[in-house]
Amino acid sequence: MSSFEISRHAQPEFTFNSRRTPVYSTKGMVASSQPAATEAGLEMLRAGGNAADAAIATAAALAVLEPCSTGLGGDAFALFYNGANNKVSALNGSGKSPREMTLKKIQDMGIKHSLPTRHALTVNVPGACAMWCDMVDRFGSLPLSKIFAPAIRYAEEGFPVSSVTASLWKNGEEEILTTSPGGMTLLLNGKAPKAGDIMHNRALSEVLRQLSSHTPQEAKKLFYTGEIARKIVKAVRENGGMLSTEDMTSHESLWGESIKTDYRGYEVHECPPNGQGLAALLALNTLENIDLAGKGSPYSAKRLHYQIEAMRLGFADARQHIADPHVYETPLSALLSKKYGAKRAEEIYSDKANPDAKHGVPVNSSDTVYFNVVDKEGNGCSMVNSVYMNFGTGIVPEGLGFSLQNRGHNFSLNPAHPNVLAPGKRTYHTIIPGICLRKNGSLHSVFGVMGGFMQPQGHLQVISAMLDDAANPQEALNRLRFCIEPGEAGGKVCVEEGFPAETLNQLSQMGHKIEVREGYKRVLFGRGQIISRDETTGILCAGCDPRSDGTANGLY
Repeated sequence: MSSFEISRHAQPEFTFNSRRTPVYSTKGMVASSQPAATEAGLEMLRAGGNAADAAIATAAALAVLEPCSTGLGGDAFALFYNGANNKVSALNGSGKSPREMTLKKIQDMGIKHSLPTRHALTVNVPGACAMWCDMVDRFGSLPLSKIFAPAIRYAEEGFPVSSVTASLWKNGEEEILTTSPGGMTLLLNGKAPKAGDIMHNRALSEVLRQLSSHTPQEAKKLFYTGEIARKIVKAVRENGGMLSTEDMTSHESLWGESIKTDYRGYEVHECPPNGQGLAALLALNTLENIDLAGKGSPYSAKRLHYQIEAMRLGFADARQHIADPHVYETPLSALLSKKYGAKRAEEIYSDKANPDAKHGVPVNSSDTVYFNVVDKEGNGCSMVNSVYMNFGTGIVPEGLGFSLQNRGHNFSLNPAHPNVLAPGKRTYHTIIPGICLRKNGSLHSVFGVMGGFMQPQGHLQVISAMLDDAANPQEALNRLRFCIEPGEAGGKVCVEEGFPAETLNQLSQMGHKIEVREGYKRVLFGRGQIISRDETTGILCAGCDPRSDGTANGLY
């Protein structure tokens, strides 16, 4: 074996030892967590497709390349910016809980606090396929046969597994795939593939091929009413879940308007509840009352203190008010009012953490993919696709080549909570794409940071970098991050290795519980992409997170 082959299979350290600079282009840009997925999107733009076509091609490719994080067994959310009329549309591709599932049934099983993490009971209807089809149907211009072609090619011919993905895959092997029904399908000779190993997924290629021979609406019907749906339901019910064919047949995506707030003279847009984009907007609304740039450098204790406290307050409100919009009407106007933002800012002490503030408690981390596209016409698509935790439940239906999400774990079992488990209900959802507009409605950027409850925290930090400090997309993504750790009621704050020791000491003295994360534990801080567009020239500038395997690239 050559030295190259030996190093090819080595698991590299998770260090930022290479230089990343912004990528510029003039005729379209795609950014994702996998180079081959970025190329799939670019293939659509070269073929004359637009941002919607390229986004769904990227989504399908990622389902093949990074099945630990995403796929047809999960959900998806997107924001689409129409360059012709400056309008932002929100598409909610989350599925509902089974109609048979009641709180009483769960209580009778002796389950008290939350649904078991990886159990089939947590499988809601997977909404990704419907969302893909609806996005192409409304905004796309290419047939599914063209859009799914790169993903089918990667699945059939094989692809080399990238480094960060290999680490996530290994975690899935150790945690669930070797014990979950059907999980061996997504392993290589019974083991997680190493970096550089060639993986195939012929079962998934066949599913995509079946879908690709139909119109978007026909493909959606095929997925939710045909043999694919029956296999999904069979796998769930055989493992103790309650999903039914009726649940699958009745699924529909939700189109709606984005929610937004003004920050430093720009409009920041998020998907409405049941997504958690509200948490990011609440935190930004609070921070607009504070002169962050006057609090020192981006890594100063004072500035980080205000960001952390604003995020805690944002989570507190989000956890209280985010639920299925058809069941609970979130008081968005009141929560996003400037008056309420000013009130929340007054609750932040300048010199210490506020022990009396009601802090939100993010629960559980997850693996997700975020990606974005801007085409030559100035249309932009910001999208997230996820199976929630690593490989979701780990349940892989026979012959389908994808795992099923465990999104139902987010339901509350408190009968008085808006997000309480109920039949046919959407749960609090973590995945959130973002878009930023200038006051005149022109596109400033499409952005996102993936990773469970890190996402609104990542949104806050990259938006602040761009709008408070005029950082370009790559500079914003390169910055070290903090994350209020999932599951810590006391609000422990994890920070990346590299923050100044003086800053960490000062934060500790202010009452923040600090923990430094190193190596692959830094995946907690998410992986993001940003594409910005110059208002005058239309030139695109993109950045891709150094914490990911991905890349940004464009047409010229």
